[in-house]
Amino acid sequence: MLVRVVAGVVLGLIGALWILQGIGVAKGSAMTDHPIWAVLGALLVAAGAWLVVAGIRRRGTPSL
Repeated sequence: MLVRVVAGVVLGLIGALWILQGIGVAKGSAMTDHPIWAVLGALLVAAGAWLVVAGIRRRGTPSL
C-alpha cells in the first residue's frame, strides 16, 4: 500500500546517504570514512526496494 511505498523510498534515501558517508563522499559526520556504514546503507537500500516492490504488488491486488 502507499505506506509501504513511502517507507521504502525513505529507507532507500537514508541508505543512499549512509553509503555516501561510509565511502567518504558526504563529509561532516562521525560516519564519514567508516565502511561499515556503506554496508549497512546497502542493506537499507535493499530493504527499501523490497518495501516499494511489496507495496506496489499489494496495491495491485484487490482487497477482500
